Amino acid sequence: MTTLSIVIPAYNEEDGIETIATRVLAVKPELEKVGVDGLELLVVDDGSSDGTAKIADSINGVTLIKHKTNKGYGAALKTGFSSAKGELVGFLDADGTYPPEYFPTLCTAAMNGSDLVIGSRMAGAETQMPKTRRVGNIFFAGLLSFISKQKVTDSASGMRVFKKQILEQIYPLPDGLNLTPVMSTRAIHEGIRMKELPIPYSERLGASKLSVVHDGRLFLESMIWTALTYNPVRILGLVGMLGIVIALAIFGTLTAFRMNGVTELSARGVTAVMGGMVALVAGVSLFSLGATFNYLTSLFHKRPIRQGLFGRPMLRAPLESYFGWLGPITLIAGLVLGGVVSFLTASGSWDVSRLWLYLVASAMAILMGVQFIVYWILLNVLSELSQRESHIQDDLTVD
Repeated sequence: MTTLSIVIPAYNEEDGIETIATRVLAVKPELEKVGVDGLELLVVDDGSSDGTAKIADSINGVTLIKHKTNKGYGAALKTGFSSAKGELVGFLDADGTYPPEYFPTLCTAAMNGSDLVIGSRMAGAETQMPKTRRVGNIFFAGLLSFISKQKVTDSASGMRVFKKQILEQIYPLPDGLNLTPVMSTRAIHEGIRMKELPIPYSERLGASKLSVVHDGRLFLESMIWTALTYNPVRILGLVGMLGIVIALAIFGTLTAFRMNGVTELSARGVTAVMGGMVALVAGVSLFSLGATFNYLTSLFHKRPIRQGLFGRPMLRAPLESYFGWLGPITLIAGLVLGGVVSFLTASGSWDVSRLWLYLVASAMAILMGVQFIVYWILLNVLSELSQRESHIQDDLTVD
């Protein structure tokens, strides 16, 4: 016997709670046709100051759970999840925007191999979503697709069905409206089988509680921070690579000018040189930091180390082996350059005004060399710890 527990979080929704609850309960015959024998409807009143709780409590077939104070959309959902008795758990909003009639379709997908099934408002043919929110949802879905390397059309949909057993993998989840994008982000990085199905989306009953600016910023921060806990180099590494590309473009342009006979730098040229150096050092630092964080997260998640800048390892050998020779070579090159420049300056062969750029380049190379060596040592230590943890787990499994 398969039971579906549907959770409806409700905060001051007296205008729509009865309608949506009645529609959910009316889906029971269709659920039985697809193999879902039981239906449990949980309404979590999140400290409402109107008649939401009283109306919900009067509906036959509804189990009411009350928060004494308003704790947030995500907190209300998590309260419902913890009380759910079904093997399948679903949820939708109380404002009538999502169609409960699509729960049988979502459940069918969940019983046919998917662990998390999302009703996608962006893939549906019918939508009454305001244009501002539509643009925002397209942006966040695109961002999640980019940082996870998996196609997502609706990262923040509030209508879903999932197997209750996956909660342990996707927790912790936030208490606010950002629960849904964080759930999507965690599910993808945890390797949970996720599927999106198109659903229509209606205009809500009553005033919206979502703030485009405040909640949009919260969604963005939550998705990025969550992704950083799984594959840091995907974000930090890409930003670092951007800095390196900018630096190479600047130095390439300056080299071309020099080959064409330009021997003096204007104020803009000096600014470009300094900007290129900062971009290069910052780019290398961010890329190295992202790679190091990937080694750290592998220890916490107890899984193989990822070099997931592009969704797969970039290099054949482990990253630390490249840092092992890049560091000494860069350091020696900086020392040699600095020594030659110092000799030319001391001997009076060249005026220091002609050599300042080389001195700056020497200092930058020395610092980068030291940085590569430090990261090489750190990555080797983390790699050793990761392998040790892996061997311990293998030994325990064999025993």
